[in-house]
Amino acid sequence: MTEIHDGQRVAVLADSQNLYHSAQSVYSRNIDYSSLLDKAVQNRVLTRAIAYVIRADSPDEESFFEALRDIGFETKIKEIKTFGDGSKKADWDLGLSLDAVSLADHVDTVVLCSGDGDFSRLCSHLRHEGVRVEVLGFESSTATELIEAADSFVDMGEREETFLL
Repeated sequence: MTEIHDGQRVAVLADSQNLYHSAQSVYSRNIDYSSLLDKAVQNRVLTRAIAYVIRADSPDEESFFEALRDIGFETKIKEIKTFGDGSKKADWDLGLSLDAVSLADHVDTVVLCSGDGDFSRLCSHLRHEGVRVEVLGFESSTATELIEAADSFVDMGEREETFLL
């Protein structure tokens, strides 16, 4: 398995909805994406940073998307779907997973910023392919199977001053 080393190529994939809901429900605060990116890269070579976001027609979302781009994230935006019963759905699980698999041949490490247990199988696959997988999330809302599937886990909740605004 790839260890951290100089010149290591890193892709940072941020599940923005998962991060937002975790930070809001537990801390009533927002994510500091600039610090998130800095800590994820750790002086390694950033190959690609992607933030997966949902367009929900809220007043400040365009400025949020622009701020992400200014920080260095590419934004992938999905429209929220509203169903006949009034329920809403939008997630990036498949898109993020496909991007991670596509990037695997071009990076040494994938840093997954999420607590979603659905990504545990992705972590196992990437590790099998020789890619180091690091997960950044809030332990209180991160699935145990995701933590166990990764090479390393950073509990963002232990460093609120770093990861939260």
